[in-house]
Amino acid sequence: MSRTARLFQLMQSLRAGAPPHTARNLAHDLGVSARTIHRDIDTLRSLGAVIDGAAGFGFTLIEDATLPPLGFNDEELEALVLGLREVQQVGDPDLAQAAKAALAKLQGRLPPRQAHRLTHSVLSAHRFSPPAPPTIPVAALRRATWEEMIVEFSYSDARNARTRRRVSPLGLSYMDRSTVMIAWCHLRQDFRTFRLDRMTDLRVTEESFRPKRVPLLRTAIASFKEEARLAEHCSPADTTLS
Repeated sequence: MSRTARLFQLMQSLRAGAPPHTARNLAHDLGVSARTIHRDIDTLRSLGAVIDGAAGFGFTLIEDATLPPLGFNDEELEALVLGLREVQQVGDPDLAQAAKAALAKLQGRLPPRQAHRLTHSVLSAHRFSPPAPPTIPVAALRRATWEEMIVEFSYSDARNARTRRRVSPLGLSYMDRSTVMIAWCHLRQDFRTFRLDRMTDLRVTEESFRPKRVPLLRTAIASFKEEARLAEHCSPADTTLS
């Protein structure tokens, strides 16, 4: 098999099935060594493919530079409009502005009939009681989460007890009354959720926990779901107090 054909087949393997794809499995599919797979992954990245992951943790195709942009049917367009308008309602200022700009870009690139449908969409999103505003620069926290950098901050819990926390940020969740960060807390040595409106003095460290964010987030969500399931069968308790 030529190298060009192998790279094409590797892209097909990354597109198929449930990620992450381990180098061992990819090597078995293509009949090459795992070392060759790592070299080919680097080549695909240099050609514009965005592939997340590293040795020992598997690879996930995030963005495929070889595929043409997709069109949208009317229902897909309505879903995009509703989602972006919801972000304008619940997102932090930077994210809300980004959603507004994305809507404008989308309208400018759609065929005339669909652009008209976007402007006069029958769907909207309104929050009469918006979430509590964050007290930290959320854009910096999002970047730290994507880049898998440990962060530190001061935190006041529901009892107004104040502590200094050092965490590995795993994701943000936009709830009805607040936005929370899901994280591995180095103080408690466990998964915790932190309300962004109770956080101050955020500092992004230079310490990375890459590439553990995705598996940690998966484990955290499973843990919270199990706590919620158990809570249905016992007395009410806040099992994820920070």
